[in-house]
Amino acid sequence: MNDEDLRLAPRTRAADLLAWAAEQDRAPVAEAPLRTVLALLELGDGRMHDGWPELTSDAVEHLLYERLHLYVQPTPDEDPLAYGDAVRLLIDHQRAAKRLNAKRQERLHAEAEWQGEVAAGLLRRADLLTWPRLYAVLLHAHGVDTADQAAVRDWLAGFAELGEEERLAAYEALVPAGWLDEPDELGWGPGRLLSVGMATDGARLLLEQGLMRRSYRNLAELNALGRPMPDELAGDFGEFEAAAAEVALDLFGEWTVPGLARLLVEEFPELAPEPGQEEIDAYLAQVPAE
Repeated sequence: MNDEDLRLAPRTRAADLLAWAAEQDRAPVAEAPLRTVLALLELGDGRMHDGWPELTSDAVEHLLYERLHLYVQPTPDEDPLAYGDAVRLLIDHQRAAKRLNAKRQERLHAEAEWQGEVAAGLLRRADLLTWPRLYAVLLHAHGVDTADQAAVRDWLAGFAELGEEERLAAYEALVPAGWLDEPDELGWGPGRLLSVGMATDGARLLLEQGLMRRSYRNLAELNALGRPMPDELAGDFGEFEAAAAEVALDLFGEWTVPGLARLLVEEFPELAPEPGQEEIDAYLAQVPAE
């Protein structure tokens, strides 16, 4: 797989944006949230100009209200409002580059501020969790060194030895301990676990599709320069799809705990089940009719 041509993983211009902010003597913005914001914008449906995402009201809302909570779990020492700060920095940079007029800059600033506050609240909601996000919270709550993948693996192995009721109790304990807000009426029963698995599956598929769309956009630019389409895209797409799935797992880990998503999929799938239609139908059949 020729990654330099396909360019699956986003190569954000976060360093350029941080350098510009320093030149402007602006208050610093955290680098990790900035990279995440730029990557998710690039993997969305919006257009790109010279390596920068085109900012619109729809793009800001899509990022902060619809996508961020699928992928991101801040560490305990990270400010969840930093994602809104990152968007506002990008807005000001695009205004300085004359890609936004003053009226649009002001409107987008206001939208990014309140949407950023909404996003910080969404990141605490139990009904919006994915498995990587939930286990990231658990790891932080139990004081695991998340920079040490061996420690993460060992903790997951120990957690896998617990019975289902004990694992459910560990999820529930995150609320009184202050890590998450109260869940909805589903609580932490089978319906909640089903929804977490479905959300995880959908989020990963969205990410894989975004990665492939991004590569197709880049390939169109290559073809315009007279460079041929790589063999992987000229016929059988299986290898391309597999590569996108691998990069999606890495990004899931980058935005929660490094390596966590891959561990859950490859080594501990019983801790993070993603239901198929058969499991969904079986659950619905047990739900009393209203």
